[in-house]
Parts: sequence; structure tokens; C-alpha cells
Amino acid sequence: MNHVKRLTAAVLFCAMPLAAVAQSENPAWIESLNFEMEKNHECEVAYYLHIKEGELGGKKTYEARLQCVDGRQFDASRIGEEGEFTAKLCEVQTC
Repeated sequence: MNHVKRLTAAVLFCAMPLAAVAQSENPAWIESLNFEMEKNHECEVAYYLHIKEGELGGKKTYEARLQCVDGRQFDASRIGEEGEFTAKLCEVQTC
């Protein structure tokens, strides 16, 4: 049993650098979104809360929720490979 624990630990240790590399590489559309947020909304992106790629009617779709360094949050989306993202400020909603 102790042998299995050591083997599992070794496998996880070897896989850690691969996971770090995968997380550090951003898709090209994220770089475009960073640029557009800075240009159109004076938002330096601090981090992404959610990113999603999909397909709708044969076209690629891109969605993201991001937070600016100043604390504002935006939902951004784009359908297709070209054109600018639509970004909407996330505001507090009350019922």
C-alpha cells in the first residue's frame, strides 16, 4: 500500500509542471479582449473569473467575466473570429 502512495505522489509531482504550463498560456482571443478592455473601458484586466469558448450556428463564440484592477467587473462576449467584443459592466442588482 505504501508503494502505491509513493507512485501516486511521483505521478502527481511530475504532472504539476504540465498543468502550470497549460494554465499560463492564454488563447489569442484573451489577448484581444485585454487590449479592447484597456482601449474602450480604461480597464486593466486583473484576472478572469470565467472564460468559455463554444459554437453557435457554425460560428465560434467567446464569453468571459473579468475583473479590472480597480475592482469593476465586466461580462464580455463575441460571436465569430472578427470584430470587437461586447462588454457590459456588472452592476449590483436589487429585486
